[in-house]
Amino acid sequence: MSYFVNEKGYYGDFGGAYIPEMLYPNVEELRQNYLKIIADENFQEEFHHLLKDYVGRPSPLYLAGRLSDRYKANIFLKREDLNHTGAHKVNNTIGQILLAERLGKKRIIAETGAGQHGVATATVCALRGLECVVYMGEVDIKRQAPNVARMKMLGAKVVAATSGSKTLKDATNEAMRDWINNPVDTHYIIGSVVGPHPYPDMVARFQSVISEEAKKQLAEQTGNGSPDYVLACVGGGSNAMGMFYHFIDDEQVKLIAVEAAGKGVDSGFSAATTYLGKEGVLHGSRSILMQTHDGQVVEPHSVSAGLDYPGIGPQHAHLFKTGRGRYVSVTDDEALQAGLLLTQMEGIIPAIESAHALAYLEKMNFTGGENVVVCLSGRGDKDMDTYMKYFGL
Repeated sequence: MSYFVNEKGYYGDFGGAYIPEMLYPNVEELRQNYLKIIADENFQEEFHHLLKDYVGRPSPLYLAGRLSDRYKANIFLKREDLNHTGAHKVNNTIGQILLAERLGKKRIIAETGAGQHGVATATVCALRGLECVVYMGEVDIKRQAPNVARMKMLGAKVVAATSGSKTLKDATNEAMRDWINNPVDTHYIIGSVVGPHPYPDMVARFQSVISEEAKKQLAEQTGNGSPDYVLACVGGGSNAMGMFYHFIDDEQVKLIAVEAAGKGVDSGFSAATTYLGKEGVLHGSRSILMQTHDGQVVEPHSVSAGLDYPGIGPQHAHLFKTGRGRYVSVTDDEALQAGLLLTQMEGIIPAIESAHALAYLEKMNFTGGENVVVCLSGRGDKDMDTYMKYFGL
């Protein structure tokens, strides 16, 4: 069985390009060119040069000693929080900005939830001198104010999405509308492994540098590049897909994706897509999403803006349905407590998104000595206000 995309843009039952006719030329231009452009030697050279000298890759694989003692396993943290801009998102935005330039695009649009993708997009647009417009839900603008300030300082125009739940889903809708209205000169940098084909595959390829490095680093540190477990938080799922990518075909490695249970999976305030969702179409691809009996999207809830999304990427849906990946969830409270625990045990303040993955360690039973790699997808600067209010600091 293949866990990767086929020539028609599908992962098993999921994927495809369910798009308005007016978007077809944009998506088709990408589909016809992305593999050829990415494979080009000059593209690869420039991409890896920027990852090394601008982003600061490879990011460290850190053996967290005190966490390892607590859980009776070797807990390795893949430190994406140490990247320039503070998260994994920049791996993808650098890849896509180089692609957009080669397609002759002069204007860049993006959607963002936690703001990390927006910051990463605004950053590469400043680097390359391109116009940048970022769509962000009104709710997220309030709870992620430091990132909004960064985007504006970088020269991006931040546009509030004021419909629906005023979060990531609605920002994505607004960005899609913009792209329909500006098809010729604009490239839409989608920030996750969602959207119409070829986006899920393209974003996964750019993020796969995470697992490519982790495999080599683990082999250097332990003599074996295959861990027992790989954990990552998942909303749309780009950090998780990047973390899983080079382990997917190694069936000995257990893949664990941690969704946001919010206030509890049955509370009505959750974003635990695989538990609550069913198959359907959202933002241009067939996947699993939270929806009513008549197909209306259910509003998600998570304390973390980056996981506050009602669906998952189609490759994740395929890994879930085939059983190759295990999809679980933790609550807002569990994630916040895990964030504090990492901070006080290792001196690392994680993004609340990343803290979801860490929280699941509490629910795992290790026999001792297992190698566990957790993707620390982002740093917690942007979430300090939420942490401080929650813990009364």
